[in-house]
Amino acid sequence: MQQILVVDDEIGIRELLSEILSDEGYQVRLAENASSARAFRSGTRPDLVLLDIWMPDTDGITLLKEWAAAGLLTMPVVMMSGHGTIDTAVEATRIGAYDFLEKPIALQKLLATVGRALKHGGEQARSALSLASLGRTPLIVELKQRLERVMNLRTPLLLTGEPGCGLELAARFLHQRNTPWVAPDGASGLAEAPLELLNQARDGTLFLREVAELNRIEQKGLLLAVSKLERYNVRLVSGASTDLAELVAQGSFDSRLYSVLASATIRVPSLREHREDVPDIANLTLLRMMEAKETPPRQFSTAALNALRNYDWPGNIAQLESVVRTLALTCSQEQIPVEEVSRALPQPAASVPFTHHLALDMPLRDARDAFERAYFEYHIAREGGNISRVAESVGLERTHLYRKLKQLGIRLARKSDNGEAA
Repeated sequence: MQQILVVDDEIGIRELLSEILSDEGYQVRLAENASSARAFRSGTRPDLVLLDIWMPDTDGITLLKEWAAAGLLTMPVVMMSGHGTIDTAVEATRIGAYDFLEKPIALQKLLATVGRALKHGGEQARSALSLASLGRTPLIVELKQRLERVMNLRTPLLLTGEPGCGLELAARFLHQRNTPWVAPDGASGLAEAPLELLNQARDGTLFLREVAELNRIEQKGLLLAVSKLERYNVRLVSGASTDLAELVAQGSFDSRLYSVLASATIRVPSLREHREDVPDIANLTLLRMMEAKETPPRQFSTAALNALRNYDWPGNIAQLESVVRTLALTCSQEQIPVEEVSRALPQPAASVPFTHHLALDMPLRDARDAFERAYFEYHIAREGGNISRVAESVGLERTHLYRKLKQLGIRLARKSDNGEAA
């Protein structure tokens, strides 16, 4: 049974909403003020919150901000007010509210909004971390401020950073709620039907995860799409974990496309640059797994959190989430000890020496390919051909890793039934 938390200081409204929603088959919980709602959320994730804006102790907007900052805004929240303004509704939506209902609330509108919000919440519960959960260190605060300054611009934005550092989280932070979000897994659409991508993203956001990997035909398609952004009212956000300026200098990336994409550029820091946030991110990831009932109650020991914070995280946020999930699912104790963390973190192996000697009298691009080939061969040997561990060690998604290995002409051993190299 889906659970709805109703937060309103007026007892008549609480009881009326409780009666209506209970008759519809929902489990209803009531909170008379922000303090009660705060206490309830600290121990339980409801499927939906109906939150009044004007309350005597803390207003609903402030409570919404608190939940967003703490990474607890993992359920849809519908704001309610008898005398709200457009500005208030816009602010609530920007913070993370799903919708806004004006009192007195018509029965059909209430039920329709609740139904849509709960459907959205089912998807939200399975989603990854948000930018708000990346931490509170000055580096992340500054990143959020930079993103806020370009939030209302419609010009293309380029996000740069290491693989797994959270480029998509930053892009989603800019995305306007209740508008299309299009983030294709591959780039074939740019080559085959770039305008169809724009049509899918009309009035919303088109996010391209890694533009540095686009081939010439895909770059040409993107250049065409960029020229039509205004017609389709689409905000283009691109990610790049490779220096595009260097690719332009090498002749492998279109200089005209680079000029358009890089007109506004924001760098997303690596996780090791704000390692003080690692314990909070780890705890939040664990909390979300427990709320989704993916794992029984778990908590990290202090020593375990310190070990996570002191690790360098070459795979950044993606690697941290993977390690936390592994620990939560495989640890036999409620408290995850430091020994389990040490076993889960990739350890340097001295048994596979790096013996490649690279010639220096070759063009830069050839030298880079030679180094990358030796680099990946080293990691494949070190991990015994286990591609999952190689991807985690080098900080690449498996699909990107396979593409890179194919590009470098590195052949993998025959795969066994479990998908790893045999």
